[in-house]
Amino acid sequence: MKVIDFRKNVFEITEEYPEVIEIMIELGFKDIGNSVVRKTAGKMMTIPMGCRMKGIKLEQVVTELENKGYILINN
Repeated sequence: MKVIDFRKNVFEITEEYPEVIEIMIELGFKDIGNSVVRKTAGKMMTIPMGCRMKGIKLEQVVTELENKGYILINN
C-alpha cells in the first residue's frame, strides 16, 4: 500500500516514492526534476504549498496520484 501524507515535505515523499517525481513533473512541477532543488526547497515545501505557488489545482494532483494507486492522507 502506497500512502502519501500531505503533511510530509516533497523531499520526504519523493525519497519514499521516487516515481512521484515523474508524476509531479507531468503535472507541471518541472523544478522537482532538479535534484538540488528537490533536496533544498523540497525539504520546506509540501505538495499543497507547491500547488498554491505554481497555480496548479490540488484536486488535479490528488486525482492523478489516486489514479496511480496512492492513498492520500491529510489532504
